[in-house]
Amino acid sequence: MAKKDSYHEFLKHDFNKLFEGIKLGDVQRHFLRSRWLDQVLWMEAKANLSRNRHYFLRITTIVGGVILPALVSLNINTTLKVNNIETNTRLRDVIIWSTFGLSQVVAISAAIEEFFHYGERWRHYRRTVESLKTQGWQFSQLTGHYRNYTNHEQAFNLFAGQVEDIIQRDVEIYATQVVQEKKEEQQSQENYMVIPNTKITNLEEKKEEK
Repeated sequence: MAKKDSYHEFLKHDFNKLFEGIKLGDVQRHFLRSRWLDQVLWMEAKANLSRNRHYFLRITTIVGGVILPALVSLNINTTLKVNNIETNTRLRDVIIWSTFGLSQVVAISAAIEEFFHYGERWRHYRRTVESLKTQGWQFSQLTGHYRNYTNHEQAFNLFAGQVEDIIQRDVEIYATQVVQEKKEEQQSQENYMVIPNTKITNLEEKKEEK
């Protein structure tokens, strides 16, 4: 937690120090801090959070998926060479419950990752925040899109427009993903409802034939 906070503070301090050396008006400086820097820090935090959750869930699913077959093979094996029958029974109970518990953990972690799409969110936030950083550095050095301007005040309108375009694309992509996820969820629910209805229809047809 301290490491994440220290990097967050480093970015904030580093960019504020960069702004101090740029000749801009008060309104323009307010935009830099309240719009551009605020979005950079927020998306950086969201990208790191999504990455950590994606890694945790994926590693849990992978490691659990590797261990499960070994537990299943031990569970199937009925010739455990243990002299004490009570110990044998107790050991089998431990294996059975361990297999059941681990299978639930693997299924839940995979379901959470599938539902929230942390991997996609991580890559989405990372692309957006890096685009914002690129615009900030190019603007500060008057390179890239701003190479034809002689000072930052002249280039500021273009910079503000680029920042707003990036944020707007981010909102549109996020909204599209949310709509797509809702459609997929609705489709899965409809498919779940169709299967029982099909079975009931088949039973009614068989009764009519009789």
